Amino acid sequence: MFGGLVAVNQIDFLVEPSRIVSIIGPNGAGKTTLFNVFTGLYAPDSGSVTFKGRSLVGLRPDEITAAGVCRTFQNIRLFSNMTAIENVLVGMHTRVTLAAWDVLARGSRFRLAEESLWRRAGELLTVVGLRTKANEVARHLPYGDQRRLEIARALGAAPSLLLLDEPTAGMTRGEAGALMALLRRLIAEFDITVLLIEHNMRVVMEISDGVIVLDHGEKIAEGPPAEVRQHPRVIEAYLGRRSHA
Repeated sequence: MFGGLVAVNQIDFLVEPSRIVSIIGPNGAGKTTLFNVFTGLYAPDSGSVTFKGRSLVGLRPDEITAAGVCRTFQNIRLFSNMTAIENVLVGMHTRVTLAAWDVLARGSRFRLAEESLWRRAGELLTVVGLRTKANEVARHLPYGDQRRLEIARALGAAPSLLLLDEPTAGMTRGEAGALMALLRRLIAEFDITVLLIEHNMRVVMEISDGVIVLDHGEKIAEGPPAEVRQHPRVIEAYLGRRSHA
């Protein structure tokens, strides 16, 4: 609740593992707010958020990341002056388990860990199609590549659940299609679950195993894409049919 405004209200749903579920709804429906609750940026006034049997409510964002939940944002949030591979390395911070002494001494354990992280970062850039651009500064990358780099950075934390906030925003049709192919590959190769906020209905209908529709902070529909598409309340929310009846 923000100053008396209820941003999300009594939203209840379950996401099955290794699936892509899209959250859609008009602007202001509460989609990004929901992601912010999931990732610890906002604390819910009531209710629960459970991941793999563990409550996420009250955990810090970094603790939620360490638990296996990672996200990207509507607006690209890369470290613009760092290279692509350095951005991925930043995302891998939760995997560093060295003691402070090992880091300070920079002994063999430190060198082995560092080599392993750099190697894995390169592998993740390969997955998203950016291996040849590993040493390019992030701000110089094309827009579509920056979106892919954000996903690679999120994968650096080895998540089980990946939250993507409008990943195809600003992309061409071809770029959006390539991103859909990448998400399918991630499901197959990494055995992760994807929760997706998306306004591109072509993307939603083609890639989603399930769709959840929000309007004014409440869930108004949930189900397979084809079913949700025909739901009267969804049509009303997007087209305002009732007001024109």
